[in-house]
Amino acid sequence: MSVSIKSEREIKLMKEAGRLLAITHDELSRALKPGMSTWEIDHLGEEIIRSFGCVPNFLHYNGYPASICVSVNDEVVHGIPSKKRIIQEGDIVSLDAGLIYKGYHSDAARTHAIGEVNPEAAKLIQVTRESFFEGIKFAKAGNHLHDISAAIQKYAESFGFGVVRDLVGHGIGTHLHEDPEIPNFKTRGRGIKLCPGMTLAIEPMITAGRYDVEWLDDGWTVVTVDGSLAAHYENTVLITEGEPEILTIQKK
Repeated sequence: MSVSIKSEREIKLMKEAGRLLAITHDELSRALKPGMSTWEIDHLGEEIIRSFGCVPNFLHYNGYPASICVSVNDEVVHGIPSKKRIIQEGDIVSLDAGLIYKGYHSDAARTHAIGEVNPEAAKLIQVTRESFFEGIKFAKAGNHLHDISAAIQKYAESFGFGVVRDLVGHGIGTHLHEDPEIPNFKTRGRGIKLCPGMTLAIEPMITAGRYDVEWLDDGWTVVTVDGSLAAHYENTVLITEGEPEILTIQKK
């Protein structure tokens, strides 16, 4: 395993990549409404990313055909946008997006409620987001990677939710996916020791039912086996000498 430590110059570029992606997510959030197709969401996301002079890093990645992964209800991740898929009042919609700025990647995901959703769906979205913040309490130099993983799992499971095992977070930098892999669940061993300059895409993927998932015939879309709802929350995070810095949330 080779985990890259970013220089001050690289960190500056990754911060800008993160800032622009945060804006992208905020604009997409404001645009979401019942009656939109998932293709429209993707088209708008790509327009926003390219307006910054950036490149959507998901487009054509290992053959993925879109810029924004749009996953609805029981779709966990990697939903393929379509003009035929129309989001409805009461749906929950996960948007996973990334961009490249001057050779450096950012990656973040959000799950949104479309209009009024049922209490279970609202709770799932809330707990998934909160589990990320529980995890990054341990994202400090000197701690171990799997301290983050264990904290995410403990929090999500305390609400009776499932923590997906077949998909994990990852390092990020000049490549979208770098070492290390970052599980959202406890594994054997504590993982690598965290060091300042590491950049990590930490991304809880949580289900309202069992954690088992399967891939659809399109080869991309991952769904819950039991048909339960799924939510996704992700940010690109910088390990520092002190508190972790979230690069993909706009600073107030």
